[in-house]
Amino acid sequence: MRKVGAIFDIGKTNKKFFLFDANYQEVYRKIERFPEIEDDDGFPCDDLPAITKWMRETLETAFHIPEFDIQYLNFSGHGASLVHVDENGQLVTPFYSYLKPFPEELKQKLFSQYGPEEKFLRETASPSLGMLNSGLQLYWLKHQKPEKYKEVKWSLHFPQYLSYLFTGVAVSDYTSIGCHTMLWDYSQMDYHQWVYDEGLNEKLAPIHSSTTIIPTNIHGKEVAVGVGIHDSSSAVLPYKNLADSPFLILSTGTWSISLNPFNEAPLSQEELAHDCLLFLNEKGETVKAARRFLGNEYKYWVEEIARHFGVARERHRNVLVDPYVLEQLDTLPDQCFQWVSLLEAFPSAEKTQLDLFDG
Repeated sequence: MRKVGAIFDIGKTNKKFFLFDANYQEVYRKIERFPEIEDDDGFPCDDLPAITKWMRETLETAFHIPEFDIQYLNFSGHGASLVHVDENGQLVTPFYSYLKPFPEELKQKLFSQYGPEEKFLRETASPSLGMLNSGLQLYWLKHQKPEKYKEVKWSLHFPQYLSYLFTGVAVSDYTSIGCHTMLWDYSQMDYHQWVYDEGLNEKLAPIHSSTTIIPTNIHGKEVAVGVGIHDSSSAVLPYKNLADSPFLILSTGTWSISLNPFNEAPLSQEELAHDCLLFLNEKGETVKAARRFLGNEYKYWVEEIARHFGVARERHRNVLVDPYVLEQLDTLPDQCFQWVSLLEAFPSAEKTQLDLFDG
Protein backbone atom coordinates (compact mmCIF):
# COMPACT_ATOMS: atom_id res chain seq x y z
CA MET A 1 0.00 0.00 0.00
CA ARG A 2 1.47 3.36 -1.08
CA LYS A 3 1.41 6.27 1.35
CA VAL A 4 -0.09 9.30 -0.39
CA GLY A 5 -1.33 12.81 0.27
CA ALA A 6 -4.67 14.15 -0.98
CA ILE A 7 -5.16 17.66 -2.37
CA PHE A 8 -8.34 19.44 -3.40
CA ASP A 9 -7.65 22.38 -5.73
CA ILE A 10 -10.97 24.19 -6.10
CA GLY A 11 -10.66 26.96 -8.67
CA LYS A 12 -13.34 29.22 -10.04
CA THR A 13 -13.57 27.12 -13.21
CA ASN A 14 -12.13 23.66 -12.49
CA LYS A 15 -12.57 21.58 -9.34
CA LYS A 16 -9.68 19.12 -8.99
CA PHE A 17 -8.61 16.31 -6.69
CA PHE A 18 -5.16 14.72 -6.66
CA LEU A 19 -3.24 12.03 -4.83
CA PHE A 20 0.55 12.45 -4.63
CA ASP A 21 3.07 9.85 -3.51
CA ALA A 22 6.07 10.42 -1.23
CA ASN A 23 8.06 11.79 -4.19
CA TYR A 24 5.29 14.29 -5.02
CA GLN A 25 4.39 12.38 -8.16
CA GLU A 26 0.74 12.46 -9.15
CA VAL A 27 -0.81 8.99 -8.92
CA TYR A 28 -4.53 9.78 -9.14
CA ARG A 29 -6.76 12.64 -10.24
CA LYS A 30 -10.37 13.68 -10.64
CA ILE A 31 -11.50 16.89 -12.36
CA GLU A 32 -15.05 18.25 -12.43
CA ARG A 33 -16.95 21.37 -13.45
CA PHE A 34 -20.27 22.52 -12.11
CA PRO A 35 -22.90 24.72 -13.77
CA GLU A 36 -23.64 27.90 -11.90
CA ILE A 37 -26.90 28.50 -10.05
CA GLU A 38 -28.47 31.80 -8.95
CA ASP A 39 -28.09 33.45 -5.58
CA ASP A 40 -30.97 35.00 -3.61
CA ASP A 41 -30.74 38.13 -5.77
CA GLY A 42 -30.83 36.22 -9.06
CA PHE A 43 -27.10 36.68 -9.81
CA PRO A 44 -25.01 33.67 -10.97
CA CYS A 45 -22.96 31.94 -8.29
CA ASP A 46 -21.14 28.66 -7.71
CA ASP A 47 -23.25 25.73 -6.55
CA LEU A 48 -21.43 25.22 -3.26
CA PRO A 49 -23.68 22.39 -1.97
CA ALA A 50 -22.98 20.42 -5.18
CA ILE A 51 -19.24 21.10 -4.93
CA THR A 52 -19.27 20.05 -1.26
CA LYS A 53 -21.12 16.82 -2.08
CA TRP A 54 -18.62 16.02 -4.84
CA MET A 55 -15.67 16.64 -2.50
CA ARG A 56 -17.03 14.34 0.19
CA GLU A 57 -17.85 11.58 -2.28
CA THR A 58 -14.53 11.92 -4.11
CA LEU A 59 -12.52 11.67 -0.89
CA GLU A 60 -14.55 8.69 0.31
CA THR A 61 -13.89 6.91 -2.99
CA ALA A 62 -10.17 7.63 -2.68
CA PHE A 63 -10.09 6.23 0.86
CA HIS A 64 -11.45 2.95 -0.45
CA ILE A 65 -8.83 2.47 -3.18
CA PRO A 66 -6.83 -0.50 -1.78
CA GLU A 67 -3.45 0.55 -3.18
CA PHE A 68 -3.41 3.98 -1.46
CA ASP A 69 -2.98 4.93 2.19
CA ILE A 70 -3.96 8.61 2.59
CA GLN A 71 -1.75 10.29 5.20
CA TYR A 72 -2.60 13.95 4.77
CA LEU A 73 -5.21 16.19 3.19
CA ASN A 74 -5.00 19.83 2.19
CA PHE A 75 -6.78 22.39 0.06
CA SER A 76 -6.15 25.28 -2.27
CA GLY A 77 -8.99 27.51 -3.34
CA HIS A 78 -9.60 30.73 -5.21
CA GLY A 79 -9.56 33.96 -3.26
CA ALA A 80 -11.95 36.90 -3.07
CA SER A 81 -14.73 34.70 -1.69
CA LEU A 82 -16.27 34.25 1.73
CA VAL A 83 -18.51 31.45 2.97
CA HIS A 84 -20.87 32.49 5.76
CA VAL A 85 -21.85 29.75 8.23
CA ASP A 86 -23.96 29.71 11.37
CA GLU A 87 -23.06 28.24 14.76
CA ASN A 88 -23.96 24.77 13.45
CA GLY A 89 -21.72 25.09 10.41
CA GLN A 90 -24.65 25.46 8.02
CA LEU A 91 -24.61 27.92 5.13
CA VAL A 92 -26.35 31.18 5.97
CA THR A 93 -26.27 32.58 2.42
CA PRO A 94 -25.53 31.40 -1.10
CA PHE A 95 -21.87 31.45 -2.15
CA TYR A 96 -21.90 34.97 -3.54
CA SER A 97 -19.77 35.53 -6.64
CA TYR A 98 -16.96 38.05 -6.62
CA LEU A 99 -18.33 39.24 -9.97
CA LYS A 100 -21.56 40.40 -8.31
CA PRO A 101 -21.99 44.18 -8.61
CA PHE A 102 -21.22 46.20 -5.49
CA PRO A 103 -23.59 49.12 -4.76
CA GLU A 104 -21.95 52.46 -5.55
CA GLU A 105 -23.70 54.19 -2.66
CA LEU A 106 -22.32 51.64 -0.20
CA LYS A 107 -18.79 52.12 -1.55
CA GLN A 108 -19.13 55.88 -1.11
CA LYS A 109 -20.43 55.33 2.43
CA LEU A 110 -17.33 53.27 3.25
CA PHE A 111 -14.84 55.79 1.86
CA SER A 112 -16.62 58.81 3.31
CA GLN A 113 -16.50 57.23 6.75
CA TYR A 114 -13.05 55.59 6.66
CA GLY A 115 -11.28 57.33 3.76
CA PRO A 116 -10.18 59.32 1.93
CA GLU A 117 -10.25 56.62 -0.74
CA GLU A 118 -6.65 57.02 -1.95
CA LYS A 119 -5.27 56.66 1.58
CA PHE A 120 -7.59 53.73 2.35
CA LEU A 121 -6.53 51.83 -0.78
CA ARG A 122 -2.85 52.44 -0.15
CA GLU A 123 -3.10 51.23 3.46
CA THR A 124 -4.96 48.06 2.46
CA ALA A 125 -2.77 47.61 -0.68
CA SER A 126 -5.84 46.80 -2.77
CA PRO A 127 -7.35 48.44 -5.83
CA SER A 128 -11.03 49.27 -5.43
CA LEU A 129 -12.65 46.15 -6.92
CA GLY A 130 -16.10 45.89 -5.33
CA MET A 131 -16.99 42.30 -4.46
CA LEU A 132 -13.47 41.23 -5.52
CA ASN A 133 -12.44 42.88 -2.27
CA SER A 134 -13.89 40.09 -0.16
CA GLY A 135 -13.89 42.24 2.98
CA LEU A 136 -16.49 44.34 1.23
CA GLN A 137 -18.65 41.23 0.80
CA LEU A 138 -18.96 41.06 4.58
CA TYR A 139 -19.52 44.81 4.81
CA TRP A 140 -22.21 44.48 2.12
CA LEU A 141 -23.90 41.63 3.97
CA LYS A 142 -23.97 43.63 7.21
CA HIS A 143 -25.58 46.66 5.60
CA GLN A 144 -27.73 45.08 2.86
CA LYS A 145 -28.91 41.88 4.57
CA PRO A 146 -28.63 42.58 8.33
CA GLU A 147 -30.87 39.67 9.35
CA LYS A 148 -28.61 37.22 7.51
CA TYR A 149 -25.54 38.91 8.97
CA LYS A 150 -26.84 38.32 12.50
CA GLU A 151 -27.03 34.57 11.81
CA VAL A 152 -23.37 34.38 10.79
CA LYS A 153 -21.02 32.76 13.32
CA TRP A 154 -18.01 32.67 10.97
CA SER A 155 -17.25 34.24 7.62
CA LEU A 156 -14.60 31.88 6.29
CA HIS A 157 -12.28 32.52 3.38
CA PHE A 158 -12.98 29.90 0.76
CA PRO A 159 -9.81 27.74 1.19
CA GLN A 160 -10.40 27.64 4.95
CA TYR A 161 -14.04 26.71 4.44
CA LEU A 162 -12.87 23.69 2.42
CA SER A 163 -10.75 22.60 5.39
CA TYR A 164 -13.59 23.37 7.81
CA LEU A 165 -15.81 20.90 5.94
CA PHE A 166 -13.61 18.05 7.18
CA THR A 167 -12.18 19.35 10.47
CA GLY A 168 -14.99 21.47 11.88
CA VAL A 169 -12.31 23.95 13.01
CA ALA A 170 -12.80 27.55 11.89
CA VAL A 171 -9.61 29.47 11.03
CA SER A 172 -8.42 32.29 8.81
CA ASP A 173 -5.01 32.22 7.12
CA TYR A 174 -2.66 34.97 6.01
CA THR A 175 -2.70 34.14 2.30
CA SER A 176 -6.48 34.49 2.08
CA ILE A 177 -6.57 37.62 4.24
CA GLY A 178 -3.95 39.20 1.98
CA CYS A 179 -5.77 38.45 -1.27
CA HIS A 180 -7.00 42.03 -2.10
CA THR A 181 -9.59 41.81 0.67
CA MET A 182 -9.34 45.41 1.95
CA LEU A 183 -9.22 43.83 5.42
CA TRP A 184 -5.49 44.16 6.15
CA ASP A 185 -3.52 47.28 7.05
CA TYR A 186 -0.06 46.64 5.59
CA SER A 187 1.49 49.48 7.55
CA GLN A 188 0.28 48.02 10.87
CA MET A 189 0.32 44.32 9.79
CA ASP A 190 -3.06 43.81 11.42
CA TYR A 191 -6.69 44.12 10.43
CA HIS A 192 -7.42 47.69 9.34
CA GLN A 193 -9.13 49.90 11.89
CA TRP A 194 -12.33 50.00 9.82
CA VAL A 195 -12.70 46.23 10.34
CA TYR A 196 -12.69 46.73 14.11
CA ASP A 197 -14.95 49.78 13.93
CA GLU A 198 -17.53 47.81 11.95
CA GLY A 199 -17.17 44.76 14.21
CA LEU A 200 -16.34 42.54 11.24
CA ASN A 201 -13.42 41.01 13.16
CA GLU A 202 -15.98 39.23 15.35
CA LYS A 203 -17.11 37.23 12.30
CA LEU A 204 -13.57 36.36 11.18
CA ALA A 205 -12.01 33.20 12.59
CA PRO A 206 -8.66 33.18 14.46
CA ILE A 207 -5.62 33.64 12.20
CA HIS A 208 -3.22 30.74 11.62
CA SER A 209 -0.35 30.10 9.26
CA SER A 210 -1.21 28.06 6.16
CA THR A 211 1.26 25.44 7.43
CA THR A 212 -1.01 24.63 10.40
CA ILE A 213 -2.06 20.97 10.64
CA ILE A 214 -5.23 19.72 12.35
CA PRO A 215 -5.23 15.95 13.14
CA THR A 216 -8.68 14.73 12.07
CA ASN A 217 -10.43 11.37 12.06
CA ILE A 218 -11.70 10.68 8.53
CA HIS A 219 -13.36 7.34 7.74
CA GLY A 220 -11.84 5.83 10.89
CA LYS A 221 -8.29 6.98 10.17
CA GLU A 222 -6.35 9.88 11.67
CA VAL A 223 -5.27 12.21 8.87
CA ALA A 224 -3.13 15.34 9.03
CA VAL A 225 -5.44 17.99 7.57
CA GLY A 226 -4.17 21.41 6.51
CA VAL A 227 -6.11 24.66 6.90
CA GLY A 228 -5.98 25.49 3.18
CA ILE A 229 -4.19 28.16 1.20
CA HIS A 230 -5.03 30.77 -1.44
CA ASP A 231 -4.36 29.03 -4.76
CA SER A 232 -2.10 31.63 -6.38
CA SER A 233 -0.13 32.11 -3.17
CA SER A 234 0.40 28.35 -2.92
CA ALA A 235 2.46 28.50 -6.12
CA VAL A 236 5.13 30.57 -4.37
CA LEU A 237 5.65 28.28 -1.39
CA PRO A 238 7.69 25.37 -2.86
CA TYR A 239 9.94 27.68 -4.87
CA LYS A 240 10.58 29.96 -1.92
CA ASN A 241 11.64 26.95 0.13
CA LEU A 242 14.00 25.62 -2.55
CA ALA A 243 15.27 28.54 -4.64
CA ASP A 244 18.74 29.99 -4.11
CA SER A 245 18.09 33.22 -6.01
CA PRO A 246 15.16 35.64 -6.52
CA PHE A 247 12.38 34.61 -8.90
CA LEU A 248 9.00 35.69 -10.21
CA ILE A 249 6.00 33.35 -10.26
CA LEU A 250 3.38 33.51 -13.01
CA SER A 251 0.25 31.75 -11.78
CA THR A 252 -2.42 30.99 -14.39
CA GLY A 253 -6.06 30.13 -13.91
CA THR A 254 -9.26 32.13 -14.13
CA TRP A 255 -6.93 34.95 -13.09
CA SER A 256 -3.36 35.20 -14.33
CA ILE A 257 -1.24 36.58 -11.51
CA SER A 258 2.43 37.50 -11.27
CA LEU A 259 3.94 37.31 -7.78
CA ASN A 260 7.26 38.69 -6.60
CA PRO A 261 8.14 37.63 -3.03
CA PHE A 262 11.43 39.56 -3.18
CA ASN A 263 10.15 43.07 -3.91
CA GLU A 264 10.00 44.65 -0.46
CA ALA A 265 9.33 48.21 -1.60
CA PRO A 266 6.03 49.69 -0.37
CA LEU A 267 3.22 49.70 -2.90
CA SER A 268 3.30 53.03 -4.72
CA GLN A 269 0.26 54.99 -5.83
CA GLU A 270 1.30 54.45 -9.45
CA GLU A 271 1.51 50.68 -8.96
CA LEU A 272 -1.89 50.67 -7.29
CA ALA A 273 -3.34 52.63 -10.21
CA HIS A 274 -2.01 49.95 -12.59
CA ASP A 275 -3.74 47.11 -10.72
CA CYS A 276 -0.76 46.06 -8.62
CA LEU A 277 -1.34 45.01 -5.04
CA LEU A 278 0.18 43.19 -2.08
CA PHE A 279 -0.51 39.62 -1.01
CA LEU A 280 0.58 37.88 2.17
CA ASN A 281 2.57 34.65 2.22
CA GLU A 282 1.98 31.77 4.63
CA LYS A 283 3.95 33.58 7.37
CA GLY A 284 2.18 36.92 6.95
CA GLU A 285 5.02 38.51 4.94
CA THR A 286 4.25 40.72 1.94
CA VAL A 287 4.35 39.55 -1.68
CA LYS A 288 3.97 42.08 -4.50
CA ALA A 289 1.51 41.00 -7.19
CA ALA A 290 -0.23 42.07 -10.39
CA ARG A 291 -3.20 40.42 -12.11
CA ARG A 292 -5.22 40.12 -15.29
CA PHE A 293 -8.51 38.30 -15.96
CA LEU A 294 -6.95 36.25 -18.78
CA GLY A 295 -8.32 32.84 -17.80
CA ASN A 296 -11.85 34.17 -17.92
CA GLU A 297 -11.11 35.63 -21.36
CA TYR A 298 -9.95 32.21 -22.55
CA LYS A 299 -13.04 30.51 -21.08
CA TYR A 300 -15.38 33.00 -22.77
CA TRP A 301 -13.82 32.68 -26.22
CA VAL A 302 -13.59 28.89 -26.09
CA GLU A 303 -17.34 28.79 -25.48
CA GLU A 304 -18.00 31.46 -28.12
CA ILE A 305 -15.94 29.63 -30.76
CA ALA A 306 -17.69 26.34 -29.93
CA ARG A 307 -21.08 28.04 -30.29
CA HIS A 308 -20.07 29.77 -33.52
CA PHE A 309 -18.96 26.54 -35.19
CA GLY A 310 -21.53 24.26 -33.53
CA VAL A 311 -18.94 21.94 -31.97
CA ALA A 312 -18.16 20.60 -28.50
CA ARG A 313 -16.35 22.91 -26.11
CA GLU A 314 -13.20 20.75 -26.05
CA ARG A 315 -12.97 20.52 -29.85
CA HIS A 316 -10.35 23.30 -30.07
CA ARG A 317 -7.82 21.14 -28.23
CA ASN A 318 -7.55 18.81 -31.22
CA VAL A 319 -7.59 21.33 -34.10
CA LEU A 320 -4.52 21.05 -36.32
CA VAL A 321 -2.74 24.06 -37.79
CA ASP A 322 -4.39 25.19 -41.05
CA PRO A 323 -1.92 26.94 -43.41
CA TYR A 324 -4.80 28.77 -45.10
CA VAL A 325 -5.86 30.35 -41.81
CA LEU A 326 -2.30 31.40 -41.07
CA GLU A 327 -2.05 33.03 -44.50
CA GLN A 328 -5.29 34.93 -43.89
CA LEU A 329 -4.07 36.13 -40.52
CA ASP A 330 -0.92 37.46 -42.17
CA THR A 331 -3.06 39.69 -44.40
CA LEU A 332 -4.53 41.59 -41.45
CA PRO A 333 -2.92 45.03 -41.01
CA ASP A 334 -3.20 44.81 -37.21
CA GLN A 335 -4.00 42.23 -34.56
CA CYS A 336 -7.75 42.05 -34.12
CA PHE A 337 -9.36 41.23 -30.78
CA GLN A 338 -12.57 41.78 -28.90
CA TRP A 339 -11.68 41.73 -25.24
CA VAL A 340 -14.49 40.85 -22.84
CA SER A 341 -12.74 40.84 -19.47
CA LEU A 342 -9.97 43.28 -20.33
CA LEU A 343 -11.76 46.27 -21.81
CA GLU A 344 -10.30 48.69 -19.26
CA ALA A 345 -6.78 47.50 -20.02
CA PHE A 346 -7.30 47.57 -23.81
CA PRO A 347 -10.02 50.18 -24.49
CA SER A 348 -9.16 50.53 -28.19
CA ALA A 349 -9.37 46.80 -28.97
CA GLU A 350 -11.32 45.92 -32.10
CA LYS A 351 -13.84 43.23 -32.82
CA THR A 352 -12.59 39.72 -33.56
CA GLN A 353 -13.50 38.55 -37.04
CA LEU A 354 -14.74 35.01 -36.50
CA ASP A 355 -16.01 35.01 -40.08
CA LEU A 356 -12.40 34.86 -41.20
CA PHE A 357 -12.31 31.20 -40.22
CA ASP A 358 -15.44 30.13 -42.02
CA GLY A 359 -13.48 29.47 -45.20
